[in-house]
Amino acid sequence: MGWFKEARKPPPVVAVLGRHGDAAVGAAALLSPGRALTCAHVVNEALGRPPLSGSAPAGEALQVGFARRTVRIEARIEVWLPPRRGGAGAWQGDLCVLRLAEPAPAGAAPVVWTEMTEGQSLRAWHGCGEPITFADTVLKLLDDQLGYLDGELSGAAIGPGFSGGPLWTDSGDSVAGLVVGQLGQRDAAAHPAHTLRRTWALPWQAVRDQLYAAGAGAVVADCRTLRAAPQDDPLGAELTELLRSLLPDPAVRAEHARRLAAELGLPVPQDGSAPRVEELTAVLLTRHRALPTLSESLLTAGPYGARPDRLTALLGTGRAVEAAGLLSLGEYAFLEKQLRCVVLADATLPARAAQEALRYTPLPSALCTARLAPEALGQVIADLEEYQDGGSVPAGTPRVPALVHLVEFIAAASGGPLGAGLSRWSERVCDRLGVHPAARDQRRADAAHWAGARAPQVTRLLARLTRTEPEGEVAGTGAGAGIGAGAGAERVERYRCRLWQQHADGSVRRLDTAAGDAPLTPEQVGALIREGAERSGDALPAVDIEVDRDGLHLPVDEWDAGSPNEFVPSLPLGASFPLTLRCPEMSRRVPRRDVEHRRRWGDGHGRPLVIDPSCADGRQVAALLNSTHRDANHVVLHGPPALRAQLLDLCLALGVPVVLWDREAEGHDQADRLEPLAPTGRLHELPFRVHRFRAASLPDPTGLRARPSLVWEDLAWQDRVGSEHEPRLTDPDAARPLSDEGVRRS
Repeated sequence: MGWFKEARKPPPVVAVLGRHGDAAVGAAALLSPGRALTCAHVVNEALGRPPLSGSAPAGEALQVGFARRTVRIEARIEVWLPPRRGGAGAWQGDLCVLRLAEPAPAGAAPVVWTEMTEGQSLRAWHGCGEPITFADTVLKLLDDQLGYLDGELSGAAIGPGFSGGPLWTDSGDSVAGLVVGQLGQRDAAAHPAHTLRRTWALPWQAVRDQLYAAGAGAVVADCRTLRAAPQDDPLGAELTELLRSLLPDPAVRAEHARRLAAELGLPVPQDGSAPRVEELTAVLLTRHRALPTLSESLLTAGPYGARPDRLTALLGTGRAVEAAGLLSLGEYAFLEKQLRCVVLADATLPARAAQEALRYTPLPSALCTARLAPEALGQVIADLEEYQDGGSVPAGTPRVPALVHLVEFIAAASGGPLGAGLSRWSERVCDRLGVHPAARDQRRADAAHWAGARAPQVTRLLARLTRTEPEGEVAGTGAGAGIGAGAGAERVERYRCRLWQQHADGSVRRLDTAAGDAPLTPEQVGALIREGAERSGDALPAVDIEVDRDGLHLPVDEWDAGSPNEFVPSLPLGASFPLTLRCPEMSRRVPRRDVEHRRRWGDGHGRPLVIDPSCADGRQVAALLNSTHRDANHVVLHGPPALRAQLLDLCLALGVPVVLWDREAEGHDQADRLEPLAPTGRLHELPFRVHRFRAASLPDPTGLRARPSLVWEDLAWQDRVGSEHEPRLTDPDAARPLSDEGVRRS
């Protein structure tokens, strides 16, 4: 095994649980905090289906277990590759990617993949997770897409309950493939009379190829892999030469290697010997965070340490090592612990700080929500390690890591011992990386200014809805879960939703969301808008929904906004916020509409026009709006649905900024249903009267109350957000974006 001995510890096992009870029918490999990979036949068994069923289960959920099944999380199918019959009793395909309903527990680390090669010694665990269930085996033959393994006649054998589980390499820190099945059918070419402990597996290279072929490249990109260290690897050769120049003395090399091994949990010889430089290189290439951990040791080991400028070459080469990461093991552990304290004190702070500090950095999805879940911290740190901020630095010095920039803002807002600890962490990391103190201090000054300034209150939230092609009824099942759905499945309308905030100072900011531009169901849109409102501070913002002409007739105010926590019931959007509609499509289709719109708003005290039975058709209403009601900025529509739809278009085309109607009314005889709203009362209070009415109308099983819809097109949005509502970003190299530059991403 060489100088660095390998400590084989039972890794955390992901169990795929059966439909009844807590028995594990198989195992799975954790790909990321939100995804797991197992065999399709294991999912079939968990759902009570025949193991080799080829059709994807439609919309069904199953349970996966962590920490010996003490933590259970619901999962749904994201990618389905059914089993395909092969020769000698084996089959191919047989893969299923599961999307977890919530992130995996902090102690469950995603596996690190490495390629499967003949002669590898591998270890598997039963899905139950008990350490005693380990089974050792050796890859004897790699036949294209399948690997055949033989176990010794002592110890446990791979059998039922192992399928879908990862095959760990000797090092115990990487996985070469998945257990699929055991050869043993009496009528097969290989059966117990010939082979006693022969199983077959899907190598990582086959898993990767099949996922790519299935269009699941994003899943592969989410996986962690180890870089091989062959003799002729240029990166390995470069690292070896750098280490030889930094650690030429075997005694010094042994000291730093022992410190590194202690951090990695690797036993080492106690005979005073030193590892070969090539052995140290292999550890840096394959062990997660080994390289930054060694650089930390080189910097802090007293007279044997290396100065930051001598570490520059090592750290620069380390950026090409996939297993390296930015932080050392100690730096990561300290930061994760401190940020957990931050989240427990104020779960909204990391997202708010990220919106300000990392305006031009792609944010992890967990930072695009109002509150950061403690279990998502590990993934957030790992994602941000890959980026540097866009700010300026002294010539010839390294860029400031985005993670350090964010920590400075969190530290400034936290204050006290917690903030001081985070600041010291930032200083240590910057010292190790060679970041110039002036660059760090500039970020620290920006953070102090941000923390000391009171953010302007958010007064409005704009949600732009764009209808997409309807899909089969697979709501909540994730991508690919609807494969095999019947032709008669209900069609679900889906929408893309983008959000902007308007502040009291007039500035407008685009909000990044975890959903991105993904098509969403009405319920998902409602939850996204509620979440965006939660990110707007303590005040209750008004919500404007931007739609096209057809969207004006959607019951958006009745869409479920979901529940913020387990104790508060879900409410419709209209009962949660003062919610109104706007339709900029009309301005694009009617050239003078914006001019009329501004004129009618005037000072906000124009006359209302109520459409009653005396208004027979659109011609008569148009004549009124162009004569006696030329200053009308407020129309109340009554009448049958067809007439209301016609008059709604007419009013908007003529620049009327406020239109109220009851979308469920059948005719003029139901006009009194709007009377509780005082429809012609004080105009500026109308959205809030509608909000209170919607909330009071929740217990209305009779359906006798009005279902009010309200168009309210405020000039503020029109002035601050262009017709396409795309953010105009300032130069990332600029010292500070200005609020009067228009819309900024938040």
